[in-house]
Formats: sequence, C-alpha cells, structure tokens
Amino acid sequence: MLAISDLHVAYGGILALRGVTLRVDEGEVVALIGANGAGKSTLLNAVAGAANPSAGAIVFDGHPLTPLPGHERVALGLVLIPEGRAVLKRMTVEENLWMGAHLRRDPDVARDMRRMFERFPILAARHHQPAGLLSGGEQQMLAIARALMARPRLLMMDEPSLGLTPRLVREVFGMIAAFRDEGLTVLLVEQNAHEALRVAGRGYVMETGRIVLAGASEELRADPRVQAAYLGSSFA
Repeated sequence: MLAISDLHVAYGGILALRGVTLRVDEGEVVALIGANGAGKSTLLNAVAGAANPSAGAIVFDGHPLTPLPGHERVALGLVLIPEGRAVLKRMTVEENLWMGAHLRRDPDVARDMRRMFERFPILAARHHQPAGLLSGGEQQMLAIARALMARPRLLMMDEPSLGLTPRLVREVFGMIAAFRDEGLTVLLVEQNAHEALRVAGRGYVMETGRIVLAGASEELRADPRVQAAYLGSSFA
C-alpha cells in the first residue's frame, strides 16, 4: 500500500532522512522505532505532505505522492495523528470530529459520528466542551477519533502514548490492536519499543535518518541491538 524508496529530507542543509526505504502492506501494523531525533516524525511528515523530500519517491496505492498537497493525500486515505495530538483547543469535541470529516461528501458522516461516540464514551459525555479542557488522555482519544472520521486507509500515528499514564498507554495500544484486527493499515511511530513491537507484525529501526534494522517484530524484540537501544545504548 505504501512504498518509500531512497527518501532524503533536509532542513537547512542538514539531512534528516538519508535514503530511507520501507514499505507498509495493506492490513498490517508496522512499527517504526528509534531514539529522539532519529527522523521518525520527519518521515511521517514527508508522507503526509508536511515535509518536502529532496530526493526519493513515496507511492501510495500506486499514486506518486510527491506532487500532491496534504489535503489531496488525506482524500486518498492517508491520515496522520501528529505527535502532541494537535486538537483544535477552542473548538468543541464535536466540532473537532466534524473537522476530521471535512473532505468527505458521502452521506454516512453523521452515522460515523455516532460510532465515534459509542467507541469513545468520554467524548460523547463531553461533546460540547472545548477540546482544550480535556485531559491529555482524552485529547489523545479525540485525536484518534478525529482521524477515524476521515475514514483512513492508512493511519499514521506519531508517538500516541507520549505523556500518558500507564493505564492510558494500555488503552491506546489496545485500540491499535483492535485496528489491526479490523484490518486497518497502521504505520506506528513510537518510542515505547516493547509495546510497539508487541502490537505490530513488522518493524523498522531508525537511527540518524537511516533505517538500520528491519524484520518481523519477534526478531527485532530478540535482537540484542534493539535491546541495547531500548536501554539507551548505541547500536553496535
């Protein structure tokens, strides 16, 4: 579904991505792990249209993405939940959800809204509240629900567990497992390597803008280099 080939992205002459190549097949959850500053968010932003590659190709379901603006990528089914959630804090919960569906022209938007409130009861209870009044965990639920309102074919999630309590971290990864079981394709960027590789079928490890390891999640979890990186050491 998603094929990234030899991708380079530079900021002010500094290469953030250095020849990244990876793929995401339809219906799978793929984890991208690595330390802060490795380039993980830059990769997602490049796929979403928020960062401009200097070289390489991004193809989604046969469509070259490089010439397309971000909103056209969303229309194709590529949806990003950014790090930090980026909810519209002055707008209500319900208005945020409507914004997730703003490109849709089908008659099922209201039905999907009801489904989001069934799936996330806390959002139903607070649907008239400004999003800025929600807790961090509630804002993460809103960010996920808003993304689902766009009916993504590929959902990209950037650090969804960041800043959450252990209970909410378990809830978020439970949702990702449910997405996997429902057949939704997910590209997951996450520093919690243990949980990310537990829920994903395959994974990539990124370091200083490059993919340094790739394979089945079980293989990566057993790899001493991944274990060393998870403990804060450098790769061998």
